[in-house]
Amino acid sequence: MDGLATDAETLSAALLAIEDERSWDAHAELARSLEIEQAALALGDELLVARAQLCQANMRLRSGDVSGAAAQIWRVHQWAVSHDARQLLARTHLVWSSIHQHLSDAEQALEHAVLAVELLDDDSTQHMHVWHRTKLADALYAAGSMDAARIRYRQAEQLAVETGSPALLCLLNNYAFTEFDTGHQERAQEVADRLLRLAAERGELLEPAYLDTIGWIQIGNERYADAEATMRQCIERHAEGRYDGADAMAMYLLTLARAQRGLGACERAQSTLDESRRQCLERDLGDLLVRVHQEQAELHAARGEFAEAFAVHKIFFSAYQARHSVQREARTRTRQAMFETAEARQEADRFREQARRDPLTGLHNRRYVDERLPGLIESDPALTVALVDLDHFKQVNDRLSHNVGDQVLALVADLLAREIAMTCPDGFVARMGGEEFLIVLPDTTIPQAARLLDDVRRVVRGHDWTPVTRGLPVTVSIGVAAASEATALTQPALLSTADSRLYAAKHAGRDRVVSATDRRGDRRGYAEHASAA
Repeated sequence: MDGLATDAETLSAALLAIEDERSWDAHAELARSLEIEQAALALGDELLVARAQLCQANMRLRSGDVSGAAAQIWRVHQWAVSHDARQLLARTHLVWSSIHQHLSDAEQALEHAVLAVELLDDDSTQHMHVWHRTKLADALYAAGSMDAARIRYRQAEQLAVETGSPALLCLLNNYAFTEFDTGHQERAQEVADRLLRLAAERGELLEPAYLDTIGWIQIGNERYADAEATMRQCIERHAEGRYDGADAMAMYLLTLARAQRGLGACERAQSTLDESRRQCLERDLGDLLVRVHQEQAELHAARGEFAEAFAVHKIFFSAYQARHSVQREARTRTRQAMFETAEARQEADRFREQARRDPLTGLHNRRYVDERLPGLIESDPALTVALVDLDHFKQVNDRLSHNVGDQVLALVADLLAREIAMTCPDGFVARMGGEEFLIVLPDTTIPQAARLLDDVRRVVRGHDWTPVTRGLPVTVSIGVAAASEATALTQPALLSTADSRLYAAKHAGRDRVVSATDRRGDRRGYAEHASAA
């Protein structure tokens, strides 16, 4: 696999690099995380598989595949919840937040961002503590709560400074932009100046995207010459080829054209804007082309060409409306995909539950028992189980009908389930087949179980069966076995003991409960805890 190490520790470190380090090549990281997933599958490490899948969802999102990211993240979220993987769950909510930001759903984005921070603990990485708070601030800004966002940005900045986090410059970029976008020009300039100072102190070159933010702020504060110099530096740095983004250069040229227009250098601005337009058309950058039309109208107006400005503004407005419609349709498709994924997951959950239920009685079935009981036997030394069998049930079928027999089974199942739900809420009842049922009683000693089960026996016998069986009695025999007395802590051994006790109850006259009693430390033998009433 191209030299990829396959031990769990190395794979975990490779995933952490994708999770916590900033990368400009989303496609390469997607391919990398797919490789890691295959290696993790070979190891049988489900946590590494889920982490790799979350990285894939995040990279799909960064590549513009919002629907693909939304569909994939459901599975990761479900696994994280069922396995109480707190750190993975925190990261999952952060990606969820970004998905909803792309869908312009500020409320849902904020909800997931809050959960992403609430799930942080001492096991979370330093990057998570900084970045999750930064993204919460971004979500608060998008939801119109800049005052609250400002608090979170400052918290994240303090943590980043204290820990030397490489995310510091990125969070300051976001902070500066949100201050600018909400009309706080002076605050935006203060944060931008701090961004420049800290980058210089750290000896780090600012990424082109950060320089673009600073250029916008300088234009907003009418520092057009500074903005032109900043944007030329931005374009030079982008040309080095270290940064991705098909629309990046066209966007930076557009910002440069705005700075040049502010300086009154209309010819330079037109030349720059023409190149931005060319790249938009060449790369099919429809959203950015709308902004180019808008800037062209402004540039015509700056030259006193008002008729041309009006004509281009009409083009801008028409293009804006068309792009808005396309974006709305894209968001609708993504939401539909998310809904269908959620619906399919819920349907799968329903099918899984149905597969573990007896269709006649609604009780759990043998498949459920086989999945659940072994774990209880291993973990609960006070576990007690009981096999319950209807007495003379063949007479009901033969003398009345199989339909009446089904009614009796359903009624008995309901009586058993209600009694166990009231007396042992952690227990459950299952239909093992035919007229035989299993009652599982966690953390219940044999004497406690004997009393409880004898009450169950009495409830069945005392039920008014006349409307159903026309006077034919319905009783049950019960055989009890406890994990504490088992010769082997296995499901077959425990059920075999319960079955032999059930046979003893039948042989002793039916309508009774049989379990073992301790006789002066001797081997436990059969004895009635309740005789026939």
